[in-house]
Amino acid sequence: MKYPKEYINEIKLRIKVSRVVGKSVQLKKRGKEFVGLSPFKNEKSPSFTVSDEKEFYHCFSTGEHGNIFDFLMKTKSMNFGEAVKTLAAEAGMQPYRFSNFDEKREKKYKTYKNIFEEYKNFFHNKIFDSNLKESLEYLNKRGLSKNIIMEFKLGYVPWKNNFYSELLKKYTEEEIDSTGLYYKSDKPKNYIDRFNSRIIFPVNNLSGDTIAFGGRIIKESKLAKYINSPETDFYKKGRMLFNLDKAKIMRPETNEVVVVEGYMDVVSLHAAGIKNVISNSGTALTETQIELVWKFFSNPILCLDGDESGQKAALRIAERLFPLINENDKIYFSILPNNQDPDDYIKKNGKEQFISFLKEKKIIQTYIWELYSQRINKKDPYAISKFEKEIKKICYSIKDEVLKKYILEDFLNKIKSLTPIQNSKKTYFNYHKQDFKVLDATKELFKKNNHFTKEELKEYAILFFMLNYSSVAAVKIEELTELNFSNLENNNLKKEILDIFLKNEVDESIYSRVKEKYNNLIAKINNHVILQEILKNKQDHEKQEVLEDLISEIKEMNHLKQIEFLEDKVAKDLDETSYHELLKLKSQLNRE
Repeated sequence: MKYPKEYINEIKLRIKVSRVVGKSVQLKKRGKEFVGLSPFKNEKSPSFTVSDEKEFYHCFSTGEHGNIFDFLMKTKSMNFGEAVKTLAAEAGMQPYRFSNFDEKREKKYKTYKNIFEEYKNFFHNKIFDSNLKESLEYLNKRGLSKNIIMEFKLGYVPWKNNFYSELLKKYTEEEIDSTGLYYKSDKPKNYIDRFNSRIIFPVNNLSGDTIAFGGRIIKESKLAKYINSPETDFYKKGRMLFNLDKAKIMRPETNEVVVVEGYMDVVSLHAAGIKNVISNSGTALTETQIELVWKFFSNPILCLDGDESGQKAALRIAERLFPLINENDKIYFSILPNNQDPDDYIKKNGKEQFISFLKEKKIIQTYIWELYSQRINKKDPYAISKFEKEIKKICYSIKDEVLKKYILEDFLNKIKSLTPIQNSKKTYFNYHKQDFKVLDATKELFKKNNHFTKEELKEYAILFFMLNYSSVAAVKIEELTELNFSNLENNNLKKEILDIFLKNEVDESIYSRVKEKYNNLIAKINNHVILQEILKNKQDHEKQEVLEDLISEIKEMNHLKQIEFLEDKVAKDLDETSYHELLKLKSQLNRE
């Protein structure tokens, strides 16, 4: 029994030809293809090529040619069924179990496909009918050439055509009805063409078979401007993407694909030379659709209309798809200027400017943050509290646990910048930098400090706080616990003071309790820290702000040291785990 085409195509989609052939043949990359010695003939110079883009191998010595199934059949002496089972298992798919239902479904699909093919060809020819000039004139006004019209097989369905009668000569009423191309009117009881007076856009599956249409009215009318085929046994709107069958050939050249709303947007961008473009046909992008996109392109860019409805649609899509992102599969947003769609934009500004516009894309978490943060009153702590809960809720939806952690951390750091205390901190330090005058004695002290590292001096300053302003420092016990000081003695003193904090024994005796054990270190701290003058007349909340700043600087130094360590490790052994960790650390540092 014949395997369904969808099942075979799914295997091809999941497994590259080079992966299958590479188990038997040593392949070397050469441009877009791979080359190697022929497995069908003894040879010294390679004449065997593999193309993942075109999904075949070819041997110039013997003329052998085929796909992944052919390769196993010819090199492993398998029949077709065995090859399908082997590759399906490798692709992580369940074995296909045939039944009478499968046989009937395959036969039904063949009829369905044939009806669509005949309908498409008949009405494609109508566009060039001299008696129906309005359709060609409309498309020419939209800037579409004859070549583009023919490439997409665009058609025009004139009012009161008789094609239904033609179809009845070959197919039953039930078979035609299953396509959704016609619907029955109440009075009189006859079938009416769903796409009357419309330009039609064939919607193809990944195999290139037309299984639905989109229709655009070309005259002023109260009817909807665009309509789609109704869902059928073989067409589910939420699983289909217009033009993906053509755009997927761009996979070897780019990991980006532009996702637009309408059929005409796709055709216009394609005509302008942007081939990696698809459409969700005016519906909200679904989880199934984005998973399908990611099989070909890891970085889709949603380019939606700049009007209010386009913005709202974009946010709804972002919220729905946010849980699915991971370190390999991302989503970006490019929102056009108000009242423009991609078709308008590229006609007005051209291909190069459109490409430049796409470079300003925003990754999904940035896009969500910007839209969410616009809605809050940044002076209202209750509004910020509610906002933080919303941000946490959407972050917790991310399925990738590691990515969830880092995005949430990034959002929470941004929220800190919204709070009044953070703003006052910036004001305070600006004032301090402008008004504080360094005394001559401090200059001398700085010269003495030159044999200490910057990091050690910062650590001394924090320890000075913990010793002399213990009630202020104890508030930051969690952050102080996480800090890693540069030498063991500093760390030990910090730990001992923190133990006192944890026992709730914060009082003026802390200094005396550790003085004898750490006498030399405390002497260094007192000799090389200049905080006495800075903090002399400050309130507790102002002292706390200075401590927060010192903690942030030590954290950044620790972060940089970790980056240096990983850079050195990656340079030595090219460890992939270390490399990904390095990228994460660097991206965090950039955000901070």
